[in-house]
Amino acid sequence: MSRRPGVIARFFGLIGGLFTGWVKSREEENPAAVYENAISERVKQYRELKGAVAGILYMRNKLEAELADRRAELARTLEDIRRAVRGGDDQVGLALIAHKQLLLGDIERAEKEYDGLKVEAEEAKANLVRFREEIRALEREKGRILVTLANAKARRRVSEALEGISVDADMRALESVREHVARLQTEGRLDVELGEDMGLETRIKAIRQEASRDAAQRELDELKRQLNPAALPAETPAEAPVASREHPTTITVPAS
Repeated sequence: MSRRPGVIARFFGLIGGLFTGWVKSREEENPAAVYENAISERVKQYRELKGAVAGILYMRNKLEAELADRRAELARTLEDIRRAVRGGDDQVGLALIAHKQLLLGDIERAEKEYDGLKVEAEEAKANLVRFREEIRALEREKGRILVTLANAKARRRVSEALEGISVDADMRALESVREHVARLQTEGRLDVELGEDMGLETRIKAIRQEASRDAAQRELDELKRQLNPAALPAETPAEAPVASREHPTTITVPAS
């Protein structure tokens, strides 16, 4: 039985802590509402304080008016006392003097009260002005905080967007494209080089084939000349030495 109050208190403490945490998270998510609530509460307190200050000022003004009336009455009483003394009416004079004493006491008490109310009213007005400035400061702070929060959220969104971009993957893709383009360029140059080499080789081969055909033709012509000199055209002076150099061995054909 002695543990139940402690358990219940801990349970309610847990519930209160969870609720406080939930409220705090909601407040952090919506700071504008928190500021609006704080400003509204300050405005409500300002109105209440303003009413209290107005009451103090009313009492001060009322007491000030009463003091003015009593001082005026005191002045009239003093004049009435002089008249009663001049008229020899001692009974009226004594009554007026007693009334004067009462007025002096009332004026003295009223002046002390008025002085206190005057000081209190000045302090209340200063507090009212300060409270109003606090409300305006809260409104300005709200504007700054909301702008700062908006900027922070924007920067966080940019940061999250940048973090979500795989720069390495993009760079690898770019390198792959660059390598592919470079390979295509190399293949193109290789085709040109191979084309040039093939053309050169073809020309060399054609020259060699032409030289081989020329050599075969000359050998054939030489054989024909040796076998049937009359069937061949006459050798030019330039051709004879060449033929003798290329084929120094001659074939003797008997005359018919």
